Amino acid sequence: MKGKHKSTREEKQEKLSEEEVIQETVETEEPEVAPTETEEPELEADATESEESDADTQEEATDDFQQKCLELNDKNLRLMAEFDNYRKRTLKEKADLIKHASERVFVDILPLIDDFERALEAMESTEDVSAVKEGVELIYNKFIGFLNNHGVEQIPTENEAFDVDVHEAVTTFPAPSEEMKGKIIDCTTKGYTLYDKVIRFAKVVVGE
Repeated sequence: MKGKHKSTREEKQEKLSEEEVIQETVETEEPEVAPTETEEPELEADATESEESDADTQEEATDDFQQKCLELNDKNLRLMAEFDNYRKRTLKEKADLIKHASERVFVDILPLIDDFERALEAMESTEDVSAVKEGVELIYNKFIGFLNNHGVEQIPTENEAFDVDVHEAVTTFPAPSEEMKGKIIDCTTKGYTLYDKVIRFAKVVVGE
């Protein structure tokens, strides 16, 4: 009977041994640690700080952009004002140039008027026609010199071939010789150019 059944003491020892094994197993297993209540607010605080930092960066970038826009607008306004002043100054200078362009011409022609006045006085007090004629010729030559000094030149006509660019044929006349056909026989009105530009065509008679 002793060999078949365990004593009560042995059963108790086995039961205690099983409980110790279970207890050791429970102690060796590490329980999952759930997030504590203090960790969640810390994460939320970090996220809030990051959002605030991004917002500050965007605000600074917006401020910089607005400042650059203001600077560019100010620069553009200054350039427009400078150009407007330049345009007004240029228009004034052009108007003054046109207004006073003939000043030199009138200054140079005044001595010729003096010569004409003296010639008229001489004609009233002298009976020497040759002296008067000489004086008029002198004034005429001075006047031609005045024209030349200002770029005015007489268009040549004597024995010249007819040129439609500078001559105007008022009529034709039988040529006195074969070589005068198509050439100018006579000039009824002299023509002039101003710096190579025709300001009056020479009116001529052309041989045929």
